[in-house]
Amino acid sequence: MTRVVQVLTLALAMLFMQSAAASDVEEIIALLQDFLANSHKEAAHERFWAEDLVYSSSAGLRFGKAEIMESFASDSGESEDADAEPEVTYAGEEVDVRIYDDAAVVAFKLVGTPTDAGSGAEVLYYFNTGTFLKRDGVWRVVAWQATKIPPQ
Repeated sequence: MTRVVQVLTLALAMLFMQSAAASDVEEIIALLQDFLANSHKEAAHERFWAEDLVYSSSAGLRFGKAEIMESFASDSGESEDADAEPEVTYAGEEVDVRIYDDAAVVAFKLVGTPTDAGSGAEVLYYFNTGTFLKRDGVWRVVAWQATKIPPQ
């Protein structure tokens, strides 16, 4: 190959990698925002978490996907109501996604807002960090850390 062809090939490869990384960032942010908007639904958890998840909660507990999914089965014995309003709605702010090949680290501020504004419940804030792996073309969370931000 001539030097010009080598440089062009390298430049095109770099553009493709940047494009793929940008696409992965957009996909992960969309996945995160969809999960947060639907976190009161069992299906959202099934899609978001990997089977081998390690979750370290803000309460100092460590558990996996199986325990999260069991919590839906034990919630008052009722089936999931797709139209039910959650007690708290969640949103992610200051989302920072860093891609490392088929791994990604996501750090963000989680904001939990009570749906009943008159209840006197306060807005909750957490710092969250998640590690995503892309397996068979699908991003899922394998590790999660949540830290409650104390009220000011």
